[in-house]
Amino acid sequence: MSTNTLARRIRELKTREDTRYHKARPKSAALRRRASAVMPNGVPMAWMRGSYHHEPPWVAGAAGAHFTDVDGFDYADFNIADMSMFCGYAPAPVVRATHEAMLRGNQFMLPVEDAIEVAAELGRRFGLPQWQFTSSASQANIEAIRIARVATGREKVLVFEGKYHGHLDQTLVALDPQGRVVPEERGVSALSAAQSVVVPFNDPEVLRAALQRGDVALVMAEAALTNSHVLILPDPGFHDALRSLTREAGVLLCIDETHTQVVGAGGLTRAWGLEPDLVTAGKSIAAGIPFGAWGMTAAIGELMTQRKGPDGERDELIATGGTLFGNPLGLAAARAAMEEVLTPEAYAHTQALGGQLTAGMRESVRRAGLPWFIHGLGPRAGYVFAPQPARNATEALAVHDDTLARLIRVWFANRGIWEAIVGAGPTVPVPGSPADVALYLEGFDGLLQALVT
Repeated sequence: MSTNTLARRIRELKTREDTRYHKARPKSAALRRRASAVMPNGVPMAWMRGSYHHEPPWVAGAAGAHFTDVDGFDYADFNIADMSMFCGYAPAPVVRATHEAMLRGNQFMLPVEDAIEVAAELGRRFGLPQWQFTSSASQANIEAIRIARVATGREKVLVFEGKYHGHLDQTLVALDPQGRVVPEERGVSALSAAQSVVVPFNDPEVLRAALQRGDVALVMAEAALTNSHVLILPDPGFHDALRSLTREAGVLLCIDETHTQVVGAGGLTRAWGLEPDLVTAGKSIAAGIPFGAWGMTAAIGELMTQRKGPDGERDELIATGGTLFGNPLGLAAARAAMEEVLTPEAYAHTQALGGQLTAGMRESVRRAGLPWFIHGLGPRAGYVFAPQPARNATEALAVHDDTLARLIRVWFANRGIWEAIVGAGPTVPVPGSPADVALYLEGFDGLLQALVT
């Protein structure tokens, strides 16, 4: 099939599927029209409207690996709220623990014993001895940047093209066509962008040159990039080079495990034997309850220690903390999630199903004769619209087909499957079942056959 013929077929199918989707969901459409009087775009966050070509379904309820919308459709969820619901919906241990926490009191601005247990368990998983808590991974990343500035006496943070580290100015940056660091979205301060450095993933020499300038306090990285439309894995030896170069330059290294922690206890930090100075996490670590955490070496923990003068006065304070950080509700959720939901058995289950998902998608691609690469990482799979995986964000963007990715999403939605945001690929959650995987593979194979026939 020629490229033009395939592109025409994609557009035809998308038009048909969009029409089918909207015709079947009048209640969701009516709710958004009603909501437009009180919320911009008729949704709680503007991107909920802008990220999809179709109307967002309004959720009525959820349990396990499925949710239902107000029009009565059930979805096997392979997006799992962008990794935040990896534990599944309403896991019994977390429901029990958060209910009990609410009865005891969910906010004090004082410590509770669960904080000790959560910090100790995070230390066992990620290999760092000291921990602090926030209300999201975005906020954990802000804390990591600030402590790195104190530790190094430098200002800038270095990130890799194609990253996403949350809603903070220093990482919502990109390179313009002239190679200048600029705000990635409107509203991000250009002054903040000037505090950031952006380099390509998997290129140690460019990284070396950037670090040798001596103004970088922190390299913030995902162990594998998860937000570039496709999954981007590190080249063999890249992480060894990253760690060696940061140490050589006196730069701290932070691994953001917010998405990659689904591969197992301790995420890719543990799986690949990485040795960061800092680790940040959020989303699924507390089963989707607002919660973030950041871990650090003992030396960095010493910098956090506040010492008082003879009259109780404090000095040399570091700008960390927030009113709702480390509250009992989030801590109870995190403890229950890690102790009773995110168990070795759960990770083994999701990895096995992820392997079946990856293998089935590869077989569908082979049968259809499409030049696509199917990647797999633990419970996660995905597609690259090219024969080879992408090594960096430039390569990922070059082969991305936005219309095709959006066709995949609406095709699946019409068949009771909730797919990832803009082509990132499916992830099997803890309560996912072989039947869910079979449903996904049936939908995927049907789409590919529709594309080529």
